[in-house]
Amino acid sequence: MSSSGKMEGPSAPAVRRDPYEVLSVPRDSSDQEIKSAYRKLALKYHPDKNASNPEASELFKEVAYSYSILSDPEKRRQYDTAGFEALENEGMDMEIDLSNLGTVNTMFAALFSKLGVPIKTTVSPTVLEEAMNGTVTVRPLPVGTSATGKVDKQCAHFFGVTISEEQAHSGIVVRVTSPAQSKFKLLYFEQEVNGGYGLALQEDSQKTGKVTSAGMYFLHFQVYRMDSTVNALAMAKDPEAAFFKRLEGLQPCEVSALKPGTHIFAVYGDNFFKPASYIIEAMCAKSYEDTTERLKEIESKILAKRNDLRQFETEYRKALARFQEVTNRYTQEREAWFVGPNNKTRELQYLQVDDMLRERDNIHCSFTTERTLVNPVGAGSSSSRYTVEQSIPESPENGSVDGRDKSGKKKWFNLNLNRSDKKA
Repeated sequence: MSSSGKMEGPSAPAVRRDPYEVLSVPRDSSDQEIKSAYRKLALKYHPDKNASNPEASELFKEVAYSYSILSDPEKRRQYDTAGFEALENEGMDMEIDLSNLGTVNTMFAALFSKLGVPIKTTVSPTVLEEAMNGTVTVRPLPVGTSATGKVDKQCAHFFGVTISEEQAHSGIVVRVTSPAQSKFKLLYFEQEVNGGYGLALQEDSQKTGKVTSAGMYFLHFQVYRMDSTVNALAMAKDPEAAFFKRLEGLQPCEVSALKPGTHIFAVYGDNFFKPASYIIEAMCAKSYEDTTERLKEIESKILAKRNDLRQFETEYRKALARFQEVTNRYTQEREAWFVGPNNKTRELQYLQVDDMLRERDNIHCSFTTERTLVNPVGAGSSSSRYTVEQSIPESPENGSVDGRDKSGKKKWFNLNLNRSDKKA
């Protein structure tokens, strides 16, 4: 497996190293271990904290690039199988930190996002560092209540949701909506050994109807989230297959249950210029048993449909390849030409068909009791026919009145000669 090489693209480091080596994690590391290693290194090498160290920017880029591979299950599988070569045709996409873009680049990013171009953003390292140090303000959010607020761009509001053992057993749902259609992220933090909080999960807001929303569902069964960026990139790579790629952004959530205790959530403002307004709610699934069952059923149906679409795409590709093969042959046959004796152009395929039909007609004509004489070239008519009876000379057995020899009869051209002889 190749572990180094030159890199193409502005968003990647100049030289590639093994992502596991960059993040200092073993190859069998869990997603959580990879995330934890990335967060620590990203905070360590972030350019804002290392303005006097030009090498920190390259190290930060290398860390971000390595994490973009190992945090994506499909990219990680491809890299583990065939190294960087397996990723070169996939078009590596990078997350950007809006707090580090600058005004001009932020304007361009906002414009592209408005036009529908998927822009992945990452949480500001300032927010992550404050959470890691435990210096953030946490507001309580009791289960069964909601809270409203407005958070500045690239900032976060933290909430503490305390759940009992019974509530943990029933399941917990935390949802955020924005009637103003603001862009935001819903974040979930886990307690670190130093007393701080490390980012464990994040959900980007999606437009659903007339609002934007994001949710986390800890219901003791596998719940999936839809990454619209994956869908958009897959469709951009192959517009013809957009129908088959609609569910490719379906990703499993890493955490499916919470333990009793206090859990930290945050709403992160992801707008490009203005604050994000939001409503956050915490609910116990016990009050939504029917809804929970419906969610479980629809998740199963969506997964089955994704597998069905993948199989259907394989069948479609095979059928399309066969169709193209046949149409190419048809085109070749139609484009094959033959120049006749009178410089008249005819299509070869039609000529071959006509020749075969003509030969068949000749074979049909061979089934006859008549014999055909073909005149030499230049004769007036092509052929003449005569019957078998006309070709056989007469004989006593064949039509003579009596058996006498007809050679003794006088011929009309001998009459005058005999008379002149007598006169003489």
